Amino acid sequence: MRTMKGLRLAASVALAAALCIGLAPGAKADGHEVKVGVILGFTGPIESLTPPMAASAELALKEASDSGAFLGGKMLVPVRGDSTCIDAAAATAAAERLVTAEGVSAIFGADCSGVTIAITNNVSVPNGVVTISPSATSPALTTIEDNGLFFRTAPSDARQGQVMAEILVERGINSVAVTYTNNDYGKGLDGSFGAAYAALGGTVEISAAHEDGKGDYSAEVGALAASGAEHLVVFGYVDQGGKGIIQTAVDTGAFENFVIADGMIGDTLIEAIGDALNGTIGTLPGSDSAGAQMFIDHAAANGVEGDGPFRGESYDAAALIALAMQAAGSADRGAIQAHVMAVANAPGEKILPGELAKGLQILADGGEIDYDGATNVELTDVGEAAGSYKELEVEGGAFVTKAIR
Repeated sequence: MRTMKGLRLAASVALAAALCIGLAPGAKADGHEVKVGVILGFTGPIESLTPPMAASAELALKEASDSGAFLGGKMLVPVRGDSTCIDAAAATAAAERLVTAEGVSAIFGADCSGVTIAITNNVSVPNGVVTISPSATSPALTTIEDNGLFFRTAPSDARQGQVMAEILVERGINSVAVTYTNNDYGKGLDGSFGAAYAALGGTVEISAAHEDGKGDYSAEVGALAASGAEHLVVFGYVDQGGKGIIQTAVDTGAFENFVIADGMIGDTLIEAIGDALNGTIGTLPGSDSAGAQMFIDHAAANGVEGDGPFRGESYDAAALIALAMQAAGSADRGAIQAHVMAVANAPGEKILPGELAKGLQILADGGEIDYDGATNVELTDVGEAAGSYKELEVEGGAFVTKAIR
């Protein structure tokens, strides 16, 4: 909330002073390059989603560098690490390498909730490194003990569960079976949806976890079908167990009607399932704001496909890192933390995609900005996006936006 901006900013400044955090190695005041970690699941269950997310984030970093206004002409250099999406140990090791060996000043990412929690707890907080995720949505991240270092441009699944429940009830779907990936993301979304759906009079006939990486999901689908529900809600991953569940359900004729959340939204799902996916209902963070279309056009002009899951959020997360550094006047880790909320929320001049040079110059001149970006950025008092959602439906082999909620 805008009224909480000052409270979080003051807390961040106090924490930075208390920790006496110095410049990140490799990001010295007289250095020309400032490194930013880019941690996404380049391998794993969402590997088809992450290349355009990384490209969107790196577009923002390049835009800031090319402006010539960033920290007196310094260059932002992205350094990639693989979160795998699901392997907390591997994600932690990747983050530690970026922080200690590469000397990044901040981290863009991670993507999936479990690895983001691990990186925040094991790397970000101990090293005082700001981490801004574009897609980690677990409600558990709202209350994580992050010392004010974790932010996200995607809204919490506490909101997504409510939105999905409202969509289904409005469509007259009052009974469903639910399967969820057995991790922080799946459990969080299952819980928020189940509570919201029940409050609106809906019935979850069965809610069952599934494991990723299996070759056969016939037992899981059989148990879900035995519930008698005609609609199957899948909280999973587009390149892993969620896809396997739907494929098995189609192959066996167990279900014809599917409902999916953000982790399942991707063209590879349509390519895998085919026409049987038509009519599928989905939810995905996003909006129809002027900034959203500006980002798609700006990305296309720079060779990036911007119309897809978490791409606008990725551009915005990286843009906030660059703008917070500029507001701080340095790549100091503690200073970055103290300025994220200041550039994200009012007061200040609105900054949209493709306008980073303008925002950087305003900050260099001592002015204030209110970064709206691609996703109408507005961070709450805990540093996460309030957010809006697209109501999607698969029609003619494509995801079509039916409404914004």
